[in-house]
Order: sequence, then structure tokens, then C-alpha cells
Amino acid sequence: MDSNPSRSSLAVPEESVREACGETPLPELGLIEQVWETDPIPRERIAERAAEAFGSLPLENVPDGGEIALGVGSRGIANLETIVSGVVDEATDRGYEPFVFPAMGSHGGASAEGQREMLADLGVSESTVGCEIRSSMEVIEVGRTAERDVPVVADANAVGADAIVPINRVKPHTDFDGTVESGLSKMLVIGVGKQRGAKIAHDWAVDWSLRHMIPEITEQLLTKLPVVGGVAILEDQRDDTTLLEGVPPEGFLDREEELLETAYDIMPTIPFRELDILVLDRQGKDISGQGMDTNVIGRRPFAIQEPEPDLPDIKRICTRGLTETTHGNAMGMGSADFVHADLLEEIDMPTTLINALTASTTRGVRLPPAVETDRAGLIAALSTIGIVDPETVRVVRAPDTMHLQRLYASAALVEEARDRDDLRVVEEPSPIAFESGDFAAPSPHETVRDATDND
Repeated sequence: MDSNPSRSSLAVPEESVREACGETPLPELGLIEQVWETDPIPRERIAERAAEAFGSLPLENVPDGGEIALGVGSRGIANLETIVSGVVDEATDRGYEPFVFPAMGSHGGASAEGQREMLADLGVSESTVGCEIRSSMEVIEVGRTAERDVPVVADANAVGADAIVPINRVKPHTDFDGTVESGLSKMLVIGVGKQRGAKIAHDWAVDWSLRHMIPEITEQLLTKLPVVGGVAILEDQRDDTTLLEGVPPEGFLDREEELLETAYDIMPTIPFRELDILVLDRQGKDISGQGMDTNVIGRRPFAIQEPEPDLPDIKRICTRGLTETTHGNAMGMGSADFVHADLLEEIDMPTTLINALTASTTRGVRLPPAVETDRAGLIAALSTIGIVDPETVRVVRAPDTMHLQRLYASAALVEEARDRDDLRVVEEPSPIAFESGDFAAPSPHETVRDATDND
């Protein structure tokens, strides 16, 4: 039986929303841009810098011709193909036999082929990076934690290698706050652990918390596995590569803590502390582990025993669809208040549920009310926040929680932007144009770019 008709029937028609909400004035939207001073690595030098980062690791105990397992995850890391290629080339030039293995927990539907496909979608394949991809869900138990006797597992291909080097971006995590969050250590514990390791970690995190678990299990893995270090990546506000650094095993926790502080300083955020409505054009696992970065939206409703961020304070969130690279994984859609019918059509529920079960965050995949059109979503959101004045209501439309330089903003926010050095007005507010009830204007990041945009 075709599932599409039943999914479509869950979306409330615009006419029904209009009848229920009555006359709801819509604000005009202008285009604003965040003014960021960044210093990215020139793209032509990224491979070279990745090679230097790898070459700085303590490789003296890796035998000539030894196999080096390069762990690569499922996040949307800028220049990932180039970074991995640079590491592969350097390892090959030094006489080693590198191979890539997916270090992404349960992503890709928790299947070997699904994880291989996710890597390919991110530009990492045997033809693009120049080495073998070994994708398997098989794991080996390499030890247990001392106090709680928690099994510690790792990818079987990685365990059998002469050396292991995870390659990952260091950034704030969506589910917890700690001295280390997303980065090399988390990739070792959850990514390299595949579906079983990710499930074990998240199950125990319910009582133990990932902020405590990750450092302890990282130390155990560094003792049990031939980890010679990792390649840490930092990205600036424009999601350009700004740092590539080789981190030796003894620096995984201490150096990561320092890099995390920098990552917090340069992460892109919404430039307003309070919003009435936030419209996101898309969400996905390549954008954030929770589809929408909880640090950006100020919501962490499904994290157990973890406090929500204090800011921003957003009354309603509308999500319009999924990224292509997320392969139907709608993890985190439970943070939205309304979703577009298109998102329903794009969901792969088995993939989504497997991720939620593995991460013990089933509330994150609760389906919000679905509406037929963008206009219906705006009307529904605006009509549920009290009396609305289109001149003062605070509305932002963004591509997603990763790409936040250019934003559509309501008139009140455009006026605020005029008086701020960190914002500039690109287009004056005008009435929202719709085509068949959906936004006629392109996503903000698709608008005409100028010299501030990655020349």
C-alpha cells in the first residue's frame, strides 16, 4: 500500500487553518546579514594542512606498511573530502596503508551499506579520497569500565588495524554540556562503537550523563586501542575550515577542552535573544545530530537530565523539510511546533526510529502538527502566541541552524539591525510573496552573494 496518501492526510489544509485562526496579519520580511570577521584556511591549502596535522601525530610505533584506520563520521563537515584526501595522501606517502571506516554510530539506518552511502553523499568514497572504504557494523568488546562494568566496544575493522586516527570537527554538542562534547573523544566512544556502542552509551547516559561517560570511556579506549591521535577540525561562523590540528592521544581530553571553548566562541547563532517565530527551511543529521542544533534554537526537550540553554527564547518553530543528505532521518523534528507537509513526505521512519532508539531520545521524533503550506504554518504559529502586531512581531526565516549569515527578518528586527555593528540590512522589508501558499523567495543562503561570502 502506498504510504504517501496517508502521510498527506496528516497535513492540515490551509483553508482549515485559516478558518480556525481567523484573520491573521502577516509581517513584511527584509533580508539582513551578520557581519563576521573570519580567517579561514585557503581552500587550496586545506589538503596540505590536513597532511601536516596527520604528520604531526606520534607515528613512530606504526610499522612500515601498517594499516591506518581513518574514522570519518556523518556530520556535514566543510571540505571533508579534501581533508580526508590530504590525510590519505600523507599516510600513503609515508608508506602506510590507510583505509576509511564509517565512525557514525547508528546513522545510515545502522547498516554497513547505509553508512557507506552516507559517506559517499558527503564526498568520501574510494574514488574521491584514494583509499579503501571498509564499512561494517561488526564490533569487538575491548574492555569494561572499572566502576560500572559498562561494555566498551569498537569497530572490528578499526580494532584490527595497526593504528586508528579519527577525523572530526570539535563543536558544542546538542544534548549535553561538558568539558568535551562533540569531537574526537565522542567519535571514539559513540561513532567508532557503531550502533551497539552508541546504544550502550546512550542507555547508560540516562543515569550517568554523557558529560561523565565520554571522558572515562575515552581513556579506556585510548588504553585498549592503537589510537595514535586524531585530526581535529574547527569551523568558523561561515562553516569554513579555520583550523586543522593533529591531537596526540594524551591531548584528547585536555586539548579538546581548549578547542571546544574556541568552537563556542565562533559558532554561528541567531543574532537575537528573543523571537516570536523561527522558520527553518530544512533540518537534517548533516546539519546537527538533532536535526536542528539545540544550542541555536534554545530547546533541548528530549535530553534526559540535561538543562536547556537559557537563550534564545523562541515561542514557535516551523520546519519546512529535510536535507537530502539526511536520507529521511527526521531526528529532532520534535523540537518544532509545526512542520510542512513536505517534511512528512521525506521522512524515512525506520531510519528515524532506529536513530532515536539508539540515542534514547524518542521524544525527539514525535511528529508535530503538519500543515499544507508555508502560509498555513505562519498563520498557525502567529495565531498561537497572543495578539500579533505585524510591525512589532519578531520573525526570522533561516536556511537551517548551521547557515545563519543571511536571514529573512521582520520589520522590527530589520529596524534593530540598523543600529547594530554586527548586522547589516541587505533588503528592505516587503510583503511575503507566496506561490500556491508556499514561499516564493529562495532560501536566504541562495540570495545574491557579495564579497563577504567566501570569495
